[in-house]
Amino acid sequence: MIILKRRILAIFLLAIGLFIGCQSNKKEKEISISLPERPNILWLVTEDMGAYIPSFGDSTIVTPNLSRLAQEGVVYPNLYSTSGVCAPSRAAIATGMYPSSIGANHMRTNSYMETTGLPAYEAIPPSEVKMISELLRMQGYYCTNNYKTDYQFKAPRTAWDESSPYAHWRNRKKGQPFFSVFNFTETHESGLFEPYGHKYVETRHHKGGDRTYTWKSGKMTTEETPVYLPKKTKFKIPPYLPNTQVVRHDLWKVYNNIAAMDKQLGAILKQLEDDGLLENTIIFFYGDHGGPLPRQKRLIYDSGLNTPMIIRFPKKMRAGTKDEQLVSFVDFAPTLLSLIGINPPEYLQGKAFLGKYKSKNNRDYIHAAADRFDAFTDVIRAVRDEQFKYIRNYRPDQGYYLPVSYRERIPTMQELLELREEDKLDEPQKQWFRAKKPVEELFDCGKDPHELVNLAENPANREKLIELRAEMDRWLKSIDDEPKKTEKQLIDQLWKGKDSQPSTAIPKIAISNGEVIISCTTNGASIGYKIKTKEGKFPDSWSIYQQPFAVEEDTEIVVQAHRIGFKPSDVVEMTTSEIE
Repeated sequence: MIILKRRILAIFLLAIGLFIGCQSNKKEKEISISLPERPNILWLVTEDMGAYIPSFGDSTIVTPNLSRLAQEGVVYPNLYSTSGVCAPSRAAIATGMYPSSIGANHMRTNSYMETTGLPAYEAIPPSEVKMISELLRMQGYYCTNNYKTDYQFKAPRTAWDESSPYAHWRNRKKGQPFFSVFNFTETHESGLFEPYGHKYVETRHHKGGDRTYTWKSGKMTTEETPVYLPKKTKFKIPPYLPNTQVVRHDLWKVYNNIAAMDKQLGAILKQLEDDGLLENTIIFFYGDHGGPLPRQKRLIYDSGLNTPMIIRFPKKMRAGTKDEQLVSFVDFAPTLLSLIGINPPEYLQGKAFLGKYKSKNNRDYIHAAADRFDAFTDVIRAVRDEQFKYIRNYRPDQGYYLPVSYRERIPTMQELLELREEDKLDEPQKQWFRAKKPVEELFDCGKDPHELVNLAENPANREKLIELRAEMDRWLKSIDDEPKKTEKQLIDQLWKGKDSQPSTAIPKIAISNGEVIISCTTNGASIGYKIKTKEGKFPDSWSIYQQPFAVEEDTEIVVQAHRIGFKPSDVVEMTTSEIE
């Protein structure tokens, strides 16, 4: 009798398992099948953004638009940038390459030359690398950026149909699929500076690409700036910051700025819905790295790397769910291609986490790097799995804190420095100001989310230390990252020993069998061209040359070639009758 009952129970459990498995597989297939064949892609990108919103567990401020997006979409709590600062992170997003593998990891490669004694330069990825927007344009997508660039290199003219404060999907051809990026700057670190005030420029998002509208620039006055949160609100202050009035006021600004960003984001979502495009568009919301406060931005603790992401799929597929997989910024480029049915090229260093060509396995690790920030250089690398973070410091005799002048305009940073001088900081707050740092650090991010207790010397964690140490070595080798290389040596490598930035060769134009053929001897150069219309005007966007094309006689053409990281070629302008 007992054996019979056990058999019945086993059969019952097996049936449940098969049912759940079938339902899970059915759900996965349903998602891939139900997605539009050529969906629109909308990116809503904010800056310096930690997980300070209700859909990620923080209910300090109300964000109706982001909360609705989360209710209708999927929350991704484990998105990590490749750096704790914007420009290197944007290089990873734009190219699908780790910044430290292409010369993009030193913040402001074209600035602070007087301090470093180095020439201005740009990141130079391998010749096959294109910006993801250009790859989508080659597939017929209308691609716009409104309006921040900051990739550590100048974007080729072929990168976008339009990149400006007026860029909008509404300017595309009728029925053309689009990839549109809107950047919100309210949450940026500079939004904590005094005098406090929101930027007038953000009202542009309410105008829907209207090129006739002119908005004010600069900041609103204190009286003009909307207040979304009572100033006496109690805040949960991280242990590495002191609980003072100055810090509490800066936290109030953080949340007030998030509310302002949410309102701007809502304006874009309303335009999408008004245009009848909501259910044919995949919407991404994410930040460009972690939070804006001291010991957040520029560091590769989770406070500097982890940023919230929400994805809303057409018809609210997987609405209200959470996806715990690890995602890196280098995964965005292959994922976009996968979502539109294009197999990502092998050179991409990320992996698709959605779409037709979704990777068979989720990520085991994310990776990050920190080098120069403005005028100050450090060398740090990090690898993290679902629970543990391993950090390797290549300059252990140098302290963590760097006196970056831009950051020191934040009142909380000024407060920290004053309290340090007065010896009024507690141990967690003093850690950042240590004169030296260990060569290796290991943190249990599950138990120690602020990464304050180094477990690298703990014998109980020896196995995990060895695992993550080996993974870092594998990663550095796989992307050809040599952390001990100086920035001067990096520039010599990028420029192949020459004294100046390489230039893209001037493109050559020829006609054969009535078709225009354009070529460039610079390997990997993108070639853009414009054809003057019968009305005597050139279009605003540069077309991407992919194959010969036919034109009428005496047609005027302009052409430019540009490889990423090189100087663009001169613009060639001629009529077809002049082409030999």
